[in-house]
Amino acid sequence: MQQIKDIMRSRGLLWNLTVRELKQRYRGSFLGWAWSMLNPLSQMLIYTFVFGVAFGITAPIGDPSGIDTYGLYLLSGIVPWGFFSLVCGLGLQSMTGNASLIRKVFFPRETLVLSQVVFSFVQFSIELTIVSIALAAMGSPLYAYLPITVILMATLTVFGTGIALMLAVGAVYFRDLGYLWNIVNQVWFFATPVIYDPKRFDGQVNDTVLFLLHWNPPSVYLRALRQTIYDGRLPTLGDLGFCFAAAAISLVLGLRVFKVFSQRVAEEV
Repeated sequence: MQQIKDIMRSRGLLWNLTVRELKQRYRGSFLGWAWSMLNPLSQMLIYTFVFGVAFGITAPIGDPSGIDTYGLYLLSGIVPWGFFSLVCGLGLQSMTGNASLIRKVFFPRETLVLSQVVFSFVQFSIELTIVSIALAAMGSPLYAYLPITVILMATLTVFGTGIALMLAVGAVYFRDLGYLWNIVNQVWFFATPVIYDPKRFDGQVNDTVLFLLHWNPPSVYLRALRQTIYDGRLPTLGDLGFCFAAAAISLVLGLRVFKVFSQRVAEEV
């Protein structure tokens, strides 16, 4: 509880760190914030060619939207996954990348991670808004479920924050964690149905693999978000409950791990 109070008292610092990140991210770039959308678009084009054209994979038909465009199906998964990956990646570097600040000034170290989370959420909101507009233009009745979409975005943010907190403090003591996380991130990406419909594997792989494809946390968040924006319907109560539970567990665990191991951060960083 004291940890939360300390963070709240440092909200001015959190705001300043976030604004600094927002200003610096694309400073000097000709396209600026347009890059935030060009990156997932380039991924969509590559995966569409490789999996949609070369391997002939088709998108599941949205129910009840009727959308069957593979590119839009990809984007509805690439954008949430990209957000989760960005939160974890930036969070992992947040402590080691601010070593001089940590050594000089005492403040709640969690704010360094949270500033990256807030920055990533701003980018995520822009990207998902653009994707939602495209899906609405194609006939998805997603506007009726916007409150649920926002709630899912929030719970995914909380889930990612917990992971980022653990990665941030872990990277201080184990400098190889960044390299290890790159491998884990790649494996997790393909274990999450971002570019494929997991139903196509029914009867082709064993039950354990199907369970992991269906219930690893990013899979559930992507499935629920796709149901609101791609399909245009409510997620199941089971998926919603899982999203809330995973977010709560991740945040509590992340804060606890961060508190235990951040005591000697100024000496180790």
